[in-house]
Amino acid sequence: MNRAISFRLGAVALSVALCVAALSACSDRSDETAAPTHETAAEQIARGNYLAKAADCAACHTIPGSAPFAGGVKLGSPFGTFYGTNITPDPVNGIGKWSAEQFYKTLHDGVAPDKHLYPAMPYTSYRTMSRADSDAIYAYLMAQKPAAVPNRDPELMFPFNVRFAVMFWNILFLKDKLPDASAGSSADWIRGRYLANALGHCAECHTPRGVFGEMNGAKTLQGSMLGRVVPPDITPAGLAARGWTGADLQTFFATGISRQGSAFGEMHPVVMLSSQHLSPGDLRALSTYLLGDAPLPPTPVQPGSADAAQVAAGRASYVAVCAGCHGLEGQGKPHVAVSMQGSSTLRQADSHNLIVAMLDGVAAAEFAGTESMQAMPGFAATLTDDELANLANYLRSGWGGQPGDVSAARVKSLR
Repeated sequence: MNRAISFRLGAVALSVALCVAALSACSDRSDETAAPTHETAAEQIARGNYLAKAADCAACHTIPGSAPFAGGVKLGSPFGTFYGTNITPDPVNGIGKWSAEQFYKTLHDGVAPDKHLYPAMPYTSYRTMSRADSDAIYAYLMAQKPAAVPNRDPELMFPFNVRFAVMFWNILFLKDKLPDASAGSSADWIRGRYLANALGHCAECHTPRGVFGEMNGAKTLQGSMLGRVVPPDITPAGLAARGWTGADLQTFFATGISRQGSAFGEMHPVVMLSSQHLSPGDLRALSTYLLGDAPLPPTPVQPGSADAAQVAAGRASYVAVCAGCHGLEGQGKPHVAVSMQGSSTLRQADSHNLIVAMLDGVAAAEFAGTESMQAMPGFAATLTDDELANLANYLRSGWGGQPGDVSAARVKSLR
């Protein structure tokens, strides 16, 4: 739910006159949570450590194997390439000279001490973070080892490389919050809203974008087309349609694996760097918010429909290249491959992620505890578009309850 780029830069092409006409000052907000009373410096740093994980900071600011929070993570977008910045206490390359107030202004308004930030940094979500939590994250980062790693400038096309124009995008599109996708009023729902929206910034990936890259508040969490593996619909209706329950979500966020499958693509690092570190209470709250206080009952897998010839051809391909790992009846194998039975990917109405997985394969992955999954090879070079389409229709109709409507042309378009 994290860390993919907030593609909201298109508005820089708008005229200054239009932006000035739309001026509405971004006023400070009162804290949503208060700092614990009599919190010691050590306690604040410890709380900041937890919050930094909940906010998934490492995903964009730490390259695996490099200095923590030293930046350099490559973030691709339709507008060019961004690089995560150095947020260690280094006084030259990092945030060593920043005050807590400046750090909060960066999270809240997207304005660093020396410049406006591009909204690749999800300040549109962090904007709802409380000052107390911002200060705790700041204290934690300032307690880290400084790393003298220079920042890399973004590589953007004109006019998106005109940084000052971002302020006009903010005037038009920076909102205090997005509408909620679920309904509730319980303590868990309220806490979950803060975890999902302010810290976890789930909407940045899972909400579709408007013409200027702004999040579409009318379709909060209804899925988007960001990235090669696209973020699915995680509204209460979307989750229920794929069989998710609160218990399943808690297991998935804690371990990366549930009966609906395993985290892959961008969700794997979200789980490993962020959600697996949440407390049981926060995992429950996050799941409660996503489903709402009155969750819809999970939809059982319905019988799918596909042409008999498609099913026969798809079954032949499945037995030849899939059954060795996923099982002849799709039951999966522990530490090898997930089950096809009840797979959330197969139950998605959009076949995009299934086709991408078949074409590209899925990297080997470690999960919480001792669980792991072996690499799944891609079949782009060994199966034709027709064979992959038939395989997809066999999988979707047999275990996903979906129609056999994947065409060879659809597969070809994703190669």
